[in-house]
Amino acid sequence: MSFIASVFVGLLIGALVGTLAGIFGIGGGVLIVPMLVIFLKFTPSKAIGTSLAAMLLPVGILAVMRYARSGDVDFKIATAMAVGIFAMAYVGAHIGLSVGGTWVSRGFGLLLLLVGLKFLIAP
Repeated sequence: MSFIASVFVGLLIGALVGTLAGIFGIGGGVLIVPMLVIFLKFTPSKAIGTSLAAMLLPVGILAVMRYARSGDVDFKIATAMAVGIFAMAYVGAHIGLSVGGTWVSRGFGLLLLLVGLKFLIAP
């Protein structure tokens, strides 16, 4: 795929994920990673790294501002979660890179299956 086509696909993925992130509060792992693997043929590790880089700023600012205006953000809990994420994201990245793409893909598939079943059975 050419550079321009890849950038265009990336823009389309970003637009879709931005919309769904604003609606459902999901993004990187659930949407971007599989799309990068499927449409741009990224390895799982490259998809995860690219997803993390893409999600750093846009979702963290604009969607939060909208939810905060409606009173739907608990900043104390969000701050506590951010500390946990900050502290453990490096560890998670190390583990993901250590076990390899096959195991990361299988674990990700299992996680999506379990979460999907939970929401289908007990919404």
